[in-house]
Amino acid sequence: MGDVKAQAHYWATSAVFDLDTRKEISNLIKSGNDAELHERFYRNLEFGTGGMRGVLGAGTSQMNIYNVRKATQAFADHLLKVFAHKSEKSISISFDSRHFSREFAEATAEVMAGNGIKAYITKEMRPTPMLSFMVRHFKCLGGVCVTASHNPPNYNGYKVYWETGGQIVPPHDAEIIKNYENIRAYEDIKSMPFSQALQEGLVIEIGRELDDTYFEKVSELVSRQRRLAPIKIVFTPLHGTGTYPVTKALEIFGFDDVLVVPEQTAPDGNFPTVKFPNPEDPAALEMAVALAKKERADLVLATDPDTDRIGIVVREGDDWVALNGNQIGSLLVDYVLATYKSNDRLPDSPLVIKTIVTTDLQQKIAEYYGADCEETLTGFKWICDLIESYESGNKQPYKKYVCGGEESFGFLLDSFVRDKDAVTACCLAAEMLANYKEQGKTLTQVLDQIFRRHGVYQESLATITLPGAEGAAKIQSFMDSLRKQPPTAFADTEVVSYKDFKESKSYSYENGKYVPSGQVSLPTSNVLQFMMSDGSKISVRPSGTEPKIKFYYSVSLAVSPDISDEDLNMSKRYCQEKLDAYESAMAAFFQ
Repeated sequence: MGDVKAQAHYWATSAVFDLDTRKEISNLIKSGNDAELHERFYRNLEFGTGGMRGVLGAGTSQMNIYNVRKATQAFADHLLKVFAHKSEKSISISFDSRHFSREFAEATAEVMAGNGIKAYITKEMRPTPMLSFMVRHFKCLGGVCVTASHNPPNYNGYKVYWETGGQIVPPHDAEIIKNYENIRAYEDIKSMPFSQALQEGLVIEIGRELDDTYFEKVSELVSRQRRLAPIKIVFTPLHGTGTYPVTKALEIFGFDDVLVVPEQTAPDGNFPTVKFPNPEDPAALEMAVALAKKERADLVLATDPDTDRIGIVVREGDDWVALNGNQIGSLLVDYVLATYKSNDRLPDSPLVIKTIVTTDLQQKIAEYYGADCEETLTGFKWICDLIESYESGNKQPYKKYVCGGEESFGFLLDSFVRDKDAVTACCLAAEMLANYKEQGKTLTQVLDQIFRRHGVYQESLATITLPGAEGAAKIQSFMDSLRKQPPTAFADTEVVSYKDFKESKSYSYENGKYVPSGQVSLPTSNVLQFMMSDGSKISVRPSGTEPKIKFYYSVSLAVSPDISDEDLNMSKRYCQEKLDAYESAMAAFFQ
């Protein structure tokens, strides 16, 4: 508690903090609220798979303007060290609709300017994919997007990007963290007032020039050789940044019958109409689906506040079918590769990339069309890091990235953006649906065709949220216990092997015990992945950005290409029952 009290005293007394902040912490000290002080000061915010993200509030573990400045100083120090040889140094900054996002973005620009680094900042909120594009377009050394993605309203965050346009990966993330932790006094942070930085040319506000160049690239993705049926679309940005870029991009793709949910159109950091602004959550799409039913629309599209995740619900007769992330990704991969192959647009050595917790069906699809499929760790930064490895020539022989994504509703077509891009994914989904509608097919029918070709694949995700220091300790204890005594069976199905991505080792179960069987070639990550005797796969991963532990389940079943509809549905039900059994077994194991 010593460090906690010392930090709290510093925040309560130092003039570097504003009066309200000092009063807030001082009152906690005076009231003897040690539990709350511990939550505020037991750690520094960490960079995970998406950067720095946390609950808004005063304290070292909270998201606030002081920690934004501190993170920016740490980032600036690293840029100045790595790019010391460059006379011109610049970064790009954008922000979403969350509370204090604009203030945090300006604070980022002020600290960069104080360190002599020029900051391009968007005049208005712009989504994550446009920030990624912006870094590359202006040839910046890096970038920052102020967003907490799909988290609840009391969160905000800080995504850090490298000159590639992708989020930071080792060793840069570790070096920035080290710099961050070495900054003991907030008084040491360099800063220049925003207005002064504007006058001196160290801050440049960006508007149409970014939009025009981004949408030029989007227009190159339009497939103009396919007949498309007219469709009506309902879109919801869930109070985030998506209204302008998504509707503009859909117009470029030829979709002008688009209704935006009125109650969710305007950016609003309170996200008043949803519990969580997450397109993965069916409850967040209820208002959009209700409007679609009323208007007899064909397709519901949804994006999260920073417009990098896509949600899809489709009308099939009188039913409305919500697709999960693995289904969306598999349908899009199949559609892109089929379209490119029929149009002679498939490049030599085509590459699809997915994460280790994304369905293996996508590998089967890629192979069918003559493309390679490679895996990365969870987190889109790893997909984009692999793209960069090929584009830079560091990885040989060369492969040309076509598309790919992750089960958490993220997809990327082409590589002019280096993060998941729900703007282009929305357009691609609309084009796909319109194409299949022209052929008289529903997406469920297309997915069944894919199952007949490659086997039935069903996946599910279970998430347990455990906030605070106590929750983090419980998650760590569970992962430690799994490593100490790896389970040999789940739901009466034997485990035949498992991979420990933290130790970079794989193990096989032989003669009643686990024995080392090889190395894991990916970077280290706190993930365990169990392979079952029936071909199923169970993955366990603590989130890198949220107080959660996630359990990923995948079940597959080989079927005949000419299997009847009735038997195919039975096969899908069998896989779902296996998923349910695995989830129940893991839940009991976690208790």
